[in-house]
Parts: sequence; C-alpha cells; structure tokens
Amino acid sequence: MSITEIGTRRSSALSTLRVAVLMGGTSGEREVSLVSGRSVLQALERSVRLGALAAVRAIEIDAGGRWVDGGRARDAAEALEFARDIDVFFLALHGGAGEDGTIQGLLAAAGRRHTGSSVGASALCMDKAATRGLAAAAGIAVALGRVIDRPGFDGHPAAEVAAVLALGPAPDGWFVKPRRGGSSVNTHAVRVAEELSARVAEVLASGDDALVEQRIRGVEVSCGVLDSGSEAARALPPIEIQPHGERFFDYEQKYSETGAREVCPAPSLSAEAEGRVRAEALRMHRLCGCRGYSRTDFIVPEGGHSLRPVLLEVNTLPGLTPRSLFPQEARAVGVEYDDLCLALVSRAAQR
Repeated sequence: MSITEIGTRRSSALSTLRVAVLMGGTSGEREVSLVSGRSVLQALERSVRLGALAAVRAIEIDAGGRWVDGGRARDAAEALEFARDIDVFFLALHGGAGEDGTIQGLLAAAGRRHTGSSVGASALCMDKAATRGLAAAAGIAVALGRVIDRPGFDGHPAAEVAAVLALGPAPDGWFVKPRRGGSSVNTHAVRVAEELSARVAEVLASGDDALVEQRIRGVEVSCGVLDSGSEAARALPPIEIQPHGERFFDYEQKYSETGAREVCPAPSLSAEAEGRVRAEALRMHRLCGCRGYSRTDFIVPEGGHSLRPVLLEVNTLPGLTPRSLFPQEARAVGVEYDDLCLALVSRAAQR
C-alpha cells in the first residue's frame, strides 16, 4: 500500500487479516506502551467496522512478563499457540524486551509477522552507543561522548569522569542517560562536572551502562520515516520540540498535558536545514535496516544553518498515541492516524 493509497482503506488483502495489538511489557516504559496500545486498538477497531480488517484484539504483556489474552495469563509460547489465528502482531511496545529485538526474535522464530523492524535493527537502535558508532562511521554528526560501565566506574570512578572531561569542552554541560533506555527515563542534564559521578552512579544502579554526551545548544527536532513497502521509504516533515523554560525533553515534558510544545513542520529550520534533517533520518533508517517506520531525533546546533544536525537516537517503535510525534508528522503530509495504523499493518502483512 503506497502512501497515496493509504487513505482509501479498501485493500482486499487487508480485509481478511486478524490483528493483535501487543502492549504493556516489563520495561520502565510500560505505561507509555499501554497508552500507545489502546490508541492503536481503537484505531484498528474503527478499521474493522469499515471492513478494512477482519478482526483486532488486545494482548497485554503484564509486569511479570506473562501474556494476557482472552482474560488468561500465559507464558509466551502458550500465548502464541492460543493466538494461532492472528495474522499480524502490532507491536505497541516501548523499551526493554519489547523494543530491543527480544520480542521480535520470538515472533520471527515462531514464523509470525509483526509491525516494525526485525531483530537486528531493533537491537542496534536500542543500543545508543552502537547507533552512535554506525552514524559516525557514515559521516553523520554525533556529540562528544563516552560509555561508562559498572566495572570501570566501580574500580576508578574519578578516572572515568576525568576521561569524559578530556573529550573536550562542554560549555553547556552533559547528558547522562542509560545506554539502552528510552522515553528519557533516568536521563539527567548535568551542568557542572562535580555532579557527573553521582548521575553516572544513578544510571548504573538501574542495571544499564551510562552514556555521557556533551550537551549541544540548538533546536531539537524529530524526523519520522514511513516505509510502506510498495514504494521507497519517505522522510516525513521534522517536528520541532520546544520544552518549557530551561528544561530538556524529559519524561514529564514528553507525556504531561502541560509538557513541551511540538510544532510540525519545524518553524525554526531553514529549508536547507530541514532538508538535511530529512536526509539524515532517511540515511539512519536505511543504515540501521529499519522496516515499516522509524523516528530519529536530532539537535540542529545554534550558530547557523550550515551546521550539520547532530544525532541523538533512532527509535524503531516510536510512541503511537494520536498526540505522539510520529503521528503528528504523518498528519502533516495528509496521513490521518487511523490510516497510519492500517498502513503499518499492511507493511507487516507483506513480509
């Protein structure tokens, strides 16, 4: 289904499909996933009523990792057998095993189709350090940064912090974040070097490595890529993120009703800068091997539009509430939320 055909919702191939929306999970982004999942479920239920799909139902992975389907909690293998009638699993999961390739690998091993990227791309993009390395090797700008793991920090904390400071000047401070986390959970803006050690320790206490990156002043933007399968992947108009005051796009700014202002198309970007952001988002989608859709976040530095956008991260399962960034970008090119959800099902069904 091409982007220009999405709005028709009359594909005979789709009308026979039975879809399960997989939501919840065990990660720190569980609550966000439930919101995305319920929104997707409602959209696909409307498509069922229009005859565009045969059926849809929810499957929730509870906080203990059990799959709840038909009112009963089962382990994953039993749940997949119970859901043998399902043609496509719509992954509305975020973070952890839902986004790092674990669930994708399970479904692939069982020969089941799902939305979003495959095992390799999911695992790669969940690892911010690996994504940075791939981007830098391809000539895409990344901030100065360093990964700190538990053994290194426990043995020589002062030396690890000194190694960060030796990377170069950071007049606006640093960000300390989990290497594999999402939704800005446990992410800290650090302005003075004396705070680095404590913030690194907080991230390490969560069980993940800490990624310390130079903070860069500029315009924060996010750019989605929609890959319909029947035509070339297309970068959507970037959305500009405007957090309140001096705050960054943290968890509260992302999900609170009084959070950051999000504007699409991005008003602060020149046509040249917007073109560069879209080109780099499309390059990262392809380099990482993403499928269906992705969303890449950047900072466009202050000091002139000739500067390259700096990569923050690539999301293989971005938020999918109607208010989320990716659906807002799709809406800017005329793809409404229900049609977007149906298009992602269509892409998965082609595999």
